[in-house]
Amino acid sequence: QSPNLFSFSLSLCLSRDPPSYFYGTIHVPYTRVWDFIPENSKQAFQQSSIVCFELDLTDPYTISALTSCQLLPQGENLQDLLPKDIYRRLKRHLEYVRLMLPSWMTPEQRGKGLYADYLFNAIAGNWERKRPVWVMLMVNSLTEADIKTRGVPVLDLYLAQEAQRMRKRTGAVEKVEEQCHPLNRLSFSQVVFALNQTLLQQESLRAGGLQVPYTTEHLIKHYNCGDLNSIIFNHDTSQVPSFKNATLPASEQVTAQEIERYFRQELIYTRNERMGRRVRALLEEQPDKSFFFAFGAASQ
Repeated sequence: QSPNLFSFSLSLCLSRDPPSYFYGTIHVPYTRVWDFIPENSKQAFQQSSIVCFELDLTDPYTISALTSCQLLPQGENLQDLLPKDIYRRLKRHLEYVRLMLPSWMTPEQRGKGLYADYLFNAIAGNWERKRPVWVMLMVNSLTEADIKTRGVPVLDLYLAQEAQRMRKRTGAVEKVEEQCHPLNRLSFSQVVFALNQTLLQQESLRAGGLQVPYTTEHLIKHYNCGDLNSIIFNHDTSQVPSFKNATLPASEQVTAQEIERYFRQELIYTRNERMGRRVRALLEEQPDKSFFFAFGAASQ
């Protein structure tokens, strides 16, 4: 029999005794959304006995494994792998970011003791040893808007920290490898295409010739309005940028569509099915516990 669900804001309550809850998070500083989260969602979090996330971001092993899975095999580096032109453009863009970073930072960030060099190294340090797909994601996040958000925990990490502070049991329904491997399984030609498109977009932004159609600000606005439909399936919720571009030649359009289909299948549909099975198992194994599942908004 299907569980009885009722919805409030970006939450779902599983009507059982005790009740359990599903809550949709987004990967933005919690301070940008916390005041807009309804009180009944916060109460559900406080009253639940076990809080589950996609990954346990407070576990040092998780962070270490996430870092390791992004690295090239021992002895390899990007300069040897990438086409020379793309490598040169990548290096030039990162030099531009390093130069601009001090002017992108906010007084609040500086007041907290964040320095531009520290921030750059925290995000882009060791970039020559990273797999190209992770460098592509890194470049996509090295924008002025994203830099201004650094230094404040994102919503899911904040919830994990709060759960720890409240001495709740916490858990995760995914393994690091399950998030990493789909990205690492892209073919080399697909990754080079994606990195090239990302660099082209950033270069166009630098030149003032491109306006990003969907920004983090849009995402936050829709989220704070409880408008889940507007954020599901946009580039942020699937963790990767969109490569759709009407100006691409036909052959490259095909490549872009293949990558997007692959990401949607692996990072949304396949993940949802796997996470759903694990959530169901947890609920069946512990019927006397109240769970609060905090997952990315597109994972619901």
